[in-house]
Amino acid sequence: MLKTTEQWIELIANTELPAITSTARMLDKFSNDDKSSLPKLSQAILYDQALSSCLLKVVNNVRHKGLNKITTVSRATVVLGIQTVKNVCLTAKLVDSLLASKSLDFRVYKKLMQLMANSFYAGMLAKMMVPNYSDEIQEEVYLAALLYGIGETAFWSSGGKYADQLAQIVDSESPGFKEYCEQEIGTTFNELSRGLVKTWNLSDLLLKALDEPENRTNEVKTIYFADKLSTSIAQPGENEEDFNSLLEDIAKIMNISVEQLKVRIEHTREQATQLLRSYGANVLVDLIKVFPIASDFEKNKRFAPIEQISKEKALLSAFINLTNLMKSSRDLNEYLQSALKDSAKAFKFQRCSFFMLSDDKSQVKSRFIFNDRAEDDPTKIIINISQSDNAISRVLDSKMPALINDYTHRQWRDLITKELVGFIHDGALAIIPVKIGKRPIGVICGQFFSNNRNAGKKYKPEDKKNISTDDFEQLCSLIEHLNMCLTMIMMR
Repeated sequence: MLKTTEQWIELIANTELPAITSTARMLDKFSNDDKSSLPKLSQAILYDQALSSCLLKVVNNVRHKGLNKITTVSRATVVLGIQTVKNVCLTAKLVDSLLASKSLDFRVYKKLMQLMANSFYAGMLAKMMVPNYSDEIQEEVYLAALLYGIGETAFWSSGGKYADQLAQIVDSESPGFKEYCEQEIGTTFNELSRGLVKTWNLSDLLLKALDEPENRTNEVKTIYFADKLSTSIAQPGENEEDFNSLLEDIAKIMNISVEQLKVRIEHTREQATQLLRSYGANVLVDLIKVFPIASDFEKNKRFAPIEQISKEKALLSAFINLTNLMKSSRDLNEYLQSALKDSAKAFKFQRCSFFMLSDDKSQVKSRFIFNDRAEDDPTKIIINISQSDNAISRVLDSKMPALINDYTHRQWRDLITKELVGFIHDGALAIIPVKIGKRPIGVICGQFFSNNRNAGKKYKPEDKKNISTDDFEQLCSLIEHLNMCLTMIMMR
């Protein structure tokens, strides 16, 4: 069941990231009046050894030349000022809490680390963009840019099975990925950011930046531009002109040339990598990328394939490949991978998988998965088949293939478990038994998802791509040929 915005905020703020909530509430008790608040804030920080250590590392990293090494929290707060100290504490707790996320799917972890690096760099870039403003504004702009994408970052850290499923099903580099995720979780990342900022009683400037930032003051625009710039540097898009236009907008606000801006961006990158080490976030350092060049945009352009091989030629090649393997190999894995790759190419399946039957026949586990480009997908999927009658167990028991274009149809309604609903995910599924002789060892699955799932558009039943009867029969013939090959090599 989809959660509401309020439920997500409650989960993130009080269950998954309580340390950030606790720190934000502690910092909120101290006003920005340095004279009265600094001693009390220093005392509060001393109770947190990790926070104290981080503060000293940061102050010694950024201190002016000529100053002796700072060894006490009280001295650090005086040198930095109360607003900077607050930002350091919140940044440290944010980094520590997010880096501590355990047992994440490797795709989720990768996404989370890049978002964290982008956010930290955005904060530094935003501060760089307002050199002529007061220290107070610079610190507020830094914090606002740092937390501009906190809703998305917090989701990947705390989303659990929702995050895992989205990372497994959809390529995070696909256009519209963010919009698709928002549709699936029942809220937007922007709303999550707004809710968390309100819960933590943080910057009003950030709330303004989350609401039509391009139509507001230069300070608010700076936050939006900094977030956009850090993301564009980390992952240059297809259009270099758009990136150059962004640089021109930023240079105009700063009243400098684009060339001067590029120099300042590189200097800021060096500062960001140094500070990340002070925060104990060395894992993020390499994710702060250098300024992109023209070739970075060129390689991200999506070119259409020069030649499209017909399905008939691809199928013929698949049969030949399996037959030729019999002359050189007895490795079952080679046969299975060959059949899966060729099936993905011939039928353009978005996912083509082999699930192996466990020794106790209680479940099937994904052994190989390939995408529509016949590229390896290391996703691990386990589906129970002994707890209740379901489509996969029925195929294995009957040794007959199944074509499921609509799992809600009464033919399948009693054979679709919650695990299979998540696996099919509003798509079409072909299940064919893989056998050695008469003994089934698993199933091969070919899948389509809705046409719009990778574009981030709202799902509509009419957009779903079905598996045609003709394609299903041809796929069954190919797998029967695979079964024959497997049987023969095991009889040698």
